[in-house]
Amino acid sequence: MKTYGYDTIADALSGLIREKLCTVEKEALLLTQAALEKETCPAAAWALETIVENANIARENRFFACQDCGIALVFAYVGRNARLDCDLTEAINEGVRRGYRDARKSVADPLTRLNTGDNTPAVIYTEIVEGDGLTLEWMAKGAGSENMSAVYMLTPSKGEDGIVQSAVDCVKKAGANPCPPVILGIGVGGTMDKAAVLSKKALMRNTGEPSPDPQVAKLEKRILDAVNALKTGAQGLKGDTTALAVQMETFPTHIGMLPVAITVQCHSVRHGKITL
Repeated sequence: MKTYGYDTIADALSGLIREKLCTVEKEALLLTQAALEKETCPAAAWALETIVENANIARENRFFACQDCGIALVFAYVGRNARLDCDLTEAINEGVRRGYRDARKSVADPLTRLNTGDNTPAVIYTEIVEGDGLTLEWMAKGAGSENMSAVYMLTPSKGEDGIVQSAVDCVKKAGANPCPPVILGIGVGGTMDKAAVLSKKALMRNTGEPSPDPQVAKLEKRILDAVNALKTGAQGLKGDTTALAVQMETFPTHIGMLPVAITVQCHSVRHGKITL
């Protein structure tokens, strides 16, 4: 049985955050570069080139990849045989507090709008898994893209066509606001709240990594093609690539409903995973 203490957890998470806030995920950057190479619109090509240049400068000079360092989203996978020598939520929040010490603090009370001053509390989801390990997955979730996210409560008769149309409607309504090209995390099934969590979990995969379920992977590709057909383009400049990837997670749902949650993520993907 492994034991995990407060500082062990906090130090590991803070180190991950400090590194990744300055590093756009390599898979997302490669997809952006690929989009640039095939872009036919000069204005959108300029935007994509600037995005790639910005990411490279941030990585090489240890600058923050985006001025919005986001609210911290954490999935914690706790082995059923692991021993926690602390309050896990408190340890995770301390990791966020330390990791964001030099970064922009963006977390505030929803009503008073007073800033908490240290980017806590994080949004934390905990799952019990086999073994005695502890794995933390973190993402910086910016507001510009999150504000464009949506939940659609469809009737079952809408089927896959309805899921595709929901994604297209979401991205069309968003326009240039989420700083496209975007990545779509889509959760399908469960309940309204479960679908929303699934849409976040989908974004924890490496960008562009298809679902292991062939039917879901096929639907991901169909949605990606439909969204890119909108020609919103990079930064809304009417280019060929509006979305870099679509990633979906599903869960069984009630026979009378079809919940679909769409989390919009900008091209500045900053996330990582650490196993203690």
